[in-house]
Amino acid sequence: MFGTVKENIAYGKPNATDDEVINAAKMSHAHNFIMRLPDGYDTYISNENILSKGEIQLITIARIMLLNPPIVILDEATSNIDLITEKLIKENFFKLINNSTSFVIAHRLSTIKHSNRIIFIENGNIVEQGTHDELIKLKGKYYELYMSQYVS
Repeated sequence: MFGTVKENIAYGKPNATDDEVINAAKMSHAHNFIMRLPDGYDTYISNENILSKGEIQLITIARIMLLNPPIVILDEATSNIDLITEKLIKENFFKLINNSTSFVIAHRLSTIKHSNRIIFIENGNIVEQGTHDELIKLKGKYYELYMSQYVS
């Protein structure tokens, strides 16, 4: 990432207004940490900056929310975001992916729980597929992973 925070959020939509950029950042819950940066949205980001991986993911999610693309491919999109922040952005995140064709790769099952179709892949092979409820009822691999994450 190089350029200002604003430029990074508006990367795919360079003509975005300040209000659009700020709204996207608010939807991704990046706005608060951005406002704590030395120059807010005008803070220059370089490899020398100390942004956490989670903060970088929030900026990337803001970029996606600004674009609202018809196809979204997410690979561990919330893996570096704490569970509280993930819960806060979940509603906006699901609005985004519900209006698109989305491919979501995730180990954190809360990210994919509400998907129309979940494909469980193990060692490169499709092991199970269906909705969350269907896969829970199967009590197979997905069920085992789900239980290991959410039941102690």
